[in-house]
Formats: sequence, structure tokens, C-alpha cells
Amino acid sequence: MAGFSDRSAEPLDLAVVPDPSVMIAFEFGDGLLVGHADGRRQRGSTVLGLAPGGLRVRGRGIECLQIRLSPIVAHAVLGDVVTAAGERPCAGGAMVALEDFWGPEARRVEERLRSASSWRERFAIADAALQRRYAAGRHVSPEVAYVWRQMVLRRGQIRIDALAAEVGWSRQRLWSRFRAQIGLPPKRAAQLLRFDHAAHRLAAGHSAGAVAAESGYADQSHLHRDVLAFTGVTPAAVAAAPWLAVDDSAWAVAGPHHALPGAHHPLSGAGASPSRSSASMPR
Repeated sequence: MAGFSDRSAEPLDLAVVPDPSVMIAFEFGDGLLVGHADGRRQRGSTVLGLAPGGLRVRGRGIECLQIRLSPIVAHAVLGDVVTAAGERPCAGGAMVALEDFWGPEARRVEERLRSASSWRERFAIADAALQRRYAAGRHVSPEVAYVWRQMVLRRGQIRIDALAAEVGWSRQRLWSRFRAQIGLPPKRAAQLLRFDHAAHRLAAGHSAGAVAAESGYADQSHLHRDVLAFTGVTPAAVAAAPWLAVDDSAWAVAGPHHALPGAHHPLSGAGASPSRSSASMPR
């Protein structure tokens, strides 16, 4: 989890780079607005599902605590709920008010975060809320959790049929269970993990050709098509994306660890001042 305070004179306006996590953004300031290219808008505390392409974060005077959860953890923390909009919490592109999943508890946590005197206290409040939800929630099946973790370890470069064989399931059964519990089909999830690795390598200054070769793409054109599909922009634009620029500082591996089993990597932007608290949940 990471906390952000935007005290700059200029309003924040930046594109969200898709990430292999389900994001919870607790807003306890006045200005957070998440907008989608299709015209949808969401104010206040929001849940963003996997691969949320076409999203922009806007606002002024934002005070926000952002949490990135592995989808195998988000399944328990958010619940297997279908909202009035027909969206599940992990579903690709989902953008739903946190209150739709947590009910009145979402408002209670917001108020406690707003009245807290420090980021350390806010992290502790959020951590306790996540712990409660995770302990009481319904967890994904061990087979699905195993497949996801193997995908993460291989950065998406693994055959789905081989994973199905490892857990003793048919390809069709894995596809169905994985999509229902993770939010994306296995192939799309693998593509997202591969893209995430490539995007951060591009942001670190590596050439598109080198990134394509080490990330498992057939060639540079293949990388270009994947980046365009996930973000709508070129690899060069992703390399300079402000959203990725704060990842190393806001979501570094080093730092204090809690007992919560799997949050990772941000909300970011010029003028945003991040504070960080890491967690030890499996990705």
C-alpha cells in the first residue's frame, strides 16, 4: 500500500497503466475522480479490476491511500459479489465504488483514515480492515492460486496447457475456474504479466528491442501491438508514463512488512508525495 498527497497548484491528470493487481483507492480528500474512455466516472473510494485500460485519474488536492492486491487475495478481501453494473471486483476493466462491496464499512474506514494523524496510523487502519476481510472471505481454489503464482514466477511466459496438466485439470476446466476467480482468462492474464514486466523495463530506460527479446515477445512489432492493446499508446509513451515513474519509490520491495498475505505495487503523478507500507501477501 502507498499513500499519496497532491499539494501541487496544478490539477492531477494522468493515464492509468494496467497492472496485474486489483487496486483499492481509499479517497479521504476532496478530489479523486477516475474516468474511463467510454464515459464512465467514479468519485471517492474505488476498486479497479485487472487490466483497467482506458482509465485516467484526475483531481486537485487528492489525499489517497492506494492498495494493490494480488487477484487471489482480492477474491477474499472484496468478495465474490456481482454489482448492479454486472461487474465482479477482479473483472478486467471493472471500476466500481468500494461501498458496493464493503457496504457501510467502506464509509467507516474512510472516516477513520480522514481523522488519522499520520500515514503510519492510516496504514495500520487499512491493514486491519484488509486482515478482517481476508480472514472472513472465501478464498480461490488451491489449483487456481497455484496457476496464478506460476504465471507470476514466469512473468507470463508459460503454456496454459502445461499448467492445466500440472494441477490435473482439463484446459476447459482451468479456463472456466480461473476466469471466474481471477477475473481474466488465463491467456489474457499471462499477457498482462508479460506486459507489466515489459512496461517497467521500458520505464527503466531499456530499448524496445531488448525488452521484446527478454520478455518473450516474438519481435519488437509484437511488443508494440501488446503495449498498444493494453494502453492505447506506443512503447515510447509508456516508457515516459508518470504512472510508472513513482513505482520504484512507492512500491519498492524493501520496507516494513505486515502479516497480511499479498499487496503489491501505485497511484502516482507529478506533484504527488508518496508514503509507503509494504505487505507480505503472495502476489
